[in-house]
Amino acid sequence: MKVYRPQWRCTLSISARALASARWSERLAWWLRSLADRLDGSTCTLAVALNVRPALSSDDIDTCLAKGFALSQGLMTSLAQQAACESVLREARSELFDSKS
Repeated sequence: MKVYRPQWRCTLSISARALASARWSERLAWWLRSLADRLDGSTCTLAVALNVRPALSSDDIDTCLAKGFALSQGLMTSLAQQAACESVLREARSELFDSKS
């Protein structure tokens, strides 16, 4: 009797700058991206390297990435809210944060 075993693979890598071992052309491309980011103002360029087997449709990949970024935004919003509350609390009740025990 033959045993069937599903096999899949998914690797995702996100980078915001060129690696130290990158070729000169990659470093130049990242330098141009950083220049464009500075000209745009508050943007950040990310490179997404994705390897999925079996292959997924572009629509499926786009949907997954959009949901992932939406989740990330929610997490960062929560962290920003917590930092804002802590800042207000530190100002209003600094004695709570004194390291002297």
